Amino acid sequence: MEKVIVQAKDYISKEKDVYFRAEIEKLLAAEDWKELEDRFYRNLEFGTGGLRGVIGGGYNRMNTLVVKRATQGLATYLIKAFPDKAAAGSLQGVIAYDSRHYSAEFAEAAALILAANGIKTYLFSGLRPTPELSFAIRRLGCDTGIVVTASHNPAQYNGYKAYWNDGSQVIPPHDTGIIEEVNAVTTIREMDREAALAQGLLKIIDKEIDEPYQAMVRSRLFRPDLIKAKAGEVKIVYTPLHGTGAMHVEAVLGSLGLEVITVPEQREGNGDFPTVSFPNPEEAAALELALALGKQVGADVVMATDPDADRLGIAVPAGGEFTLLTGNQLGTLLADYIFCSLKETGTMPAAAAMVNSIVTTGMQQRVAASYGAECIECLTGFKWIADIWRKSEAAGKPTVVYGTEESYGYLVEPEVRDKDGVSAAAMTAEMTLYWRSQGKSLLDRLDELYKANGYWQELGISKYFQGPEGPAIMQSIMDAYRQKPPAVLGGIEVEKVRDLLESVWKEPKNPVRRDPVDLPKSDVLQFYLKDGTVVSARPSGTEPKIKFYASCCCEVGAGGLAAAKAEAARKLEAIKKDIRQVIGV
Repeated sequence: MEKVIVQAKDYISKEKDVYFRAEIEKLLAAEDWKELEDRFYRNLEFGTGGLRGVIGGGYNRMNTLVVKRATQGLATYLIKAFPDKAAAGSLQGVIAYDSRHYSAEFAEAAALILAANGIKTYLFSGLRPTPELSFAIRRLGCDTGIVVTASHNPAQYNGYKAYWNDGSQVIPPHDTGIIEEVNAVTTIREMDREAALAQGLLKIIDKEIDEPYQAMVRSRLFRPDLIKAKAGEVKIVYTPLHGTGAMHVEAVLGSLGLEVITVPEQREGNGDFPTVSFPNPEEAAALELALALGKQVGADVVMATDPDADRLGIAVPAGGEFTLLTGNQLGTLLADYIFCSLKETGTMPAAAAMVNSIVTTGMQQRVAASYGAECIECLTGFKWIADIWRKSEAAGKPTVVYGTEESYGYLVEPEVRDKDGVSAAAMTAEMTLYWRSQGKSLLDRLDELYKANGYWQELGISKYFQGPEGPAIMQSIMDAYRQKPPAVLGGIEVEKVRDLLESVWKEPKNPVRRDPVDLPKSDVLQFYLKDGTVVSARPSGTEPKIKFYASCCCEVGAGGLAAAKAEAARKLEAIKKDIRQVIGV
C-alpha cells in the first residue's frame, strides 16, 4: 500500500487534467485501496495494439498524463532513430482520433508533445478512421503516426496506437524501444496550441487527405464499369456504430452510384455508444438496428464498421432473414474474389500471395492454392501482415495482394498498412454485384468454395482476468499447457504442438524432437490434431483476457454439405467443452 500511495501522489503531482487528478484525490481520501491498487499496480504497456485501457486517473488507466508520457517516449525514440532528420528539424508525425470520450483531448495532447520536441505534427480536424491515418503517414512522408482509439472495446475504454514510417503499427525493435523510452521519461516537453500553430509545428488537416484517400479506395476496385452499369441492383444498409466510418463509406459507395442507407440512430459519433453494449461488428447484438432496417428496406447486404472503421462485418439475406458472416468467411470470400479478379483481368502477379494470421481459417490456404497463389502466415495482429507486405516490396517482389485475419480485418490495397474497413466495404459491394451478375449470392459462392475446399468452421472462446492477479492466472494456464500438453482435445489425438514462445515444434509421441519455428516469438500455443483441426491459445496483447481459437475442416463427401457441417459442429462442441473446463467459462 505504501508503494501505491507513493505512486498515487506522484500521479497527482504531475497530472494537469483536473478531472483525472480529482479522481485519485477522492480515492486516497476514501482510502479505497483496492481501486487504487488496480490503478497503480502496473503501467499500461505497449501490446499488439499499443496502449489500451479504461479511461480514468492512474498509471494503469488511459488519461492525459499517460498519453503525454507515452508520446514523450515516442518522440525521444524518434529523435534517436533519425538523428539526421532530428538535427535538420524535418521529423514529422500525423495524428487521428475516433469518437470515444477524451479522444480529441488525448490527440491534441499528443500532438503538442511531438511539437514541443521539434516534430512537425499534422492533426486531423475531426474524427477519422484508423486506415486513413495509415494512408496519411505514407502520403505525407511522416516518420510516425498516432491514432487515439480503443477499436471495438466498450465505452469506458480508450487507447493509443503508434505507427512507424511505413504506415504500419510499430513492431520489434521499435515497440520495445519506445516503451523503454516511455519508462525512462522524467521530463515531458510541452507546448501550447497557439505557439505550435504559429511556429508551423502543428498543422490541422482534413480534405487534403480525405479526398486522395477516397480516390485511392475507388481506384483499387476491379470492375468500375460493372458497378456503373449495375449499381442500382444492390441496396446497402450500413452502420458506423457511432464511430468514424460514415464519412468515407457513404462518400465512396455513394460516388459509385450505390444506394447506401445508414442507420440514423448510429450515424453520428458518440463515445457513449448508446444503442449497443459493444460497438463490435463481430457481435450479432451490435447489428440489431441495422438488420431491422435491412429487413424493412429489403437490403441486399448489411454492413457495419467498428468505431475506428478498421473492421468490417456483414450480413446477407437468406430465407427471409439475415445471415451474419464470420470474419473468416468474409475474409475467404474476399480472397477468392481478389484472386479471381486478378486472373480474369490478366493482372495476377507471377508469384501472387496473400497473408493471414496463424489463427485464421486454414481454408484460405486452399483457396489461394486453387489460384496458384501462396498464403503466408504470420503472428496475430495486422502489424505482422503489414511487415510481410513491406518485406516483399523491399525484396523487389511486390507480390502480396491481400491480407486478412479472423477478427474481421481485411486489407485490399498497398497504400494502407493496417486493416481497412472502408476499402473492404467498397470491395464487398463490388463482389456482391459481381456474383449477382453471375447468378449467385455471396452464400452461393461460399457454398461452392466449401464443396471445393472442404467445410471449415471456427470457434473462439475468451475469458477476462481483471485486476493485479489477472496476468498471473493467465500465465499459469499457459504454463500448464506447456508443461503438460493435452494428449487429446475433444476426443481427438494431439499429433504435434507449435510453441511460439519457445520457437519449436513438439511431438507428444517423440518428445526428443524439436524442429524450429520460423516466426517471431510470441506467447502462443497451437495444438494440431490428428484430423487436421488446429486449436490455439494466447493471452491478448491489448486486453486482460486469454483467447482460444479452433479451426476444423470436414471434407464434403457423399453426405453433402449438411453432413460436413454437422460433423464439424460436433467436433468443435467437444473441443469447447475441454477448453471451458480449463478456464472456467
